Amino acid sequence: MPRTVRTRVVIVGAGPAGLLLSHLLADAGVESVVLDRRSRSDIESTIRAGILEQETVRVLHESGASERVLTTGNRHDGIELRFDGEGHRIDFPSLVGRSVWLYPQHEVLKDLIAARLAAGQDLRFETEVNSVGDVETEHPWVTATTADGDELRIDADFVVGADGSRSVVRPTVAGPSTGNYFREYPFAWFGILCEAPPSSEELIYSNSPDGFALISQRSATVQRMYFQCDPAANPDALSEAEIWDTLQARVPGTSLATGQIVQRDVLRFRSFVARELRHGRSVLVGDAAHTVPPTGAKGMNLAVADVVLLDCALRALLLENDARLIDTFAETALKRIWKAQHFSWWMTSMLHTAVDASPFDQRRQVGELRSVVESEAGRTFLAEAYTGWPHEG
Repeated sequence: MPRTVRTRVVIVGAGPAGLLLSHLLADAGVESVVLDRRSRSDIESTIRAGILEQETVRVLHESGASERVLTTGNRHDGIELRFDGEGHRIDFPSLVGRSVWLYPQHEVLKDLIAARLAAGQDLRFETEVNSVGDVETEHPWVTATTADGDELRIDADFVVGADGSRSVVRPTVAGPSTGNYFREYPFAWFGILCEAPPSSEELIYSNSPDGFALISQRSATVQRMYFQCDPAANPDALSEAEIWDTLQARVPGTSLATGQIVQRDVLRFRSFVARELRHGRSVLVGDAAHTVPPTGAKGMNLAVADVVLLDCALRALLLENDARLIDTFAETALKRIWKAQHFSWWMTSMLHTAVDASPFDQRRQVGELRSVVESEAGRTFLAEAYTGWPHEG
C-alpha cells in the first residue's frame, strides 16, 4: 500500500510558479506539499534567461522570497531597438514610470528553494507524479513514486499543476491536447553563453535584412546573445568565428565584445494556451497553462501573475469557504495571458525576418519600427507592455 500524506494544497512542479505559490500560501498558514521529478541540482543549474517586470520584483522582495533580486539583479531602465544601422532607446521610466530587472530564472529558483527549505516546506525532489484523481470532489489526490521507488499518495483540498510545458496535471484540467490553442513559429533562436564583458549596458533588439539578433547580459564577465535561425539548425554546426560573424552582421553600428563561447543551443518558438485553466479542485499555472516566445520577456512574469491571483483565490476558498475568486480565476487570468500572447507575437513579428519576406515586407517592417520609435504613443505602448501591467489581486 502507498504511504499517504495529507495536506491542504499539493503543488506539482518546483519551478518559479510552484515554489512562489507555496511561499505565499505559507504566509497565510495554508500548508502545501511540492513535488518535482527533477533533482535540486538539476533545477538550480538549468540556465534560463530572466527579465523581471517591476511587479514581479516587488512580489519576490516584499514576500521575503528573494533579497538578491535587488542586491544582485541589475535594474534596466530601457532597451534599444536597432534597425537600418541605427539605435533607438526606449526609456521606460520617462514613459511609464517603471523599470525591469535582469535576474536569471535559475537564480530566482535558488532563492525560492532556500527560502522554502529554511521555512520547513515539504519539498520533494526526484518524485514522479503518476496520477491525479477526484478533482471534481472536495478531496482530490495525487499519486507519485519517490526517488527510492516508494509509492506515495497525497490527499489534499486542491491540486495545482505548475509542472511546465510537459505537465502531467494538464490532461486532468484541460483534457486532450488537441483542444488547446497552439502556434509554432517558422524560426528559432541560436543562443550562446560567452565569457566576455557586456557589449551594451541594456538589451539590444536588432532587426536586419539577415535576420534578428538579441544582445543580452548575464554578469560583468558572462553574456547571453541570440540570433534568428532555422528551427532545425544544429547548434554544433557553426564554428565560433562563424557565430561571431553572424551576430556582428546582425547588429550593424554596434561593436560586440567577443570571448570564448561556453554554451550554445537552439531555442524553438512556440505559443500555447491551455483550453481550460481550472477544473473542479485543480488548476494550471505558469508554463503548464501557457507558453510564449521569449521576445517579449513574458514567461516567468506571467507565471508570477498567475500565482498572485491564485494565492488570493485559494486563501478565500480554503480559509473562508468563499469560492468566488477561484470561480473567476481562469477568466481573470486569461485576460492577461492573451495580452501577453499578443505582445510577444507583435514583438516577434516586428523584429524577425520571415522566411519568405519580400523586399516590400522588409521595408514595411522598418516602417513599423519607425512608427514605434518616432511616436511617444508607440514607445509608451511598448514600454507599458514590456515592463508589465498591474497584478490582479
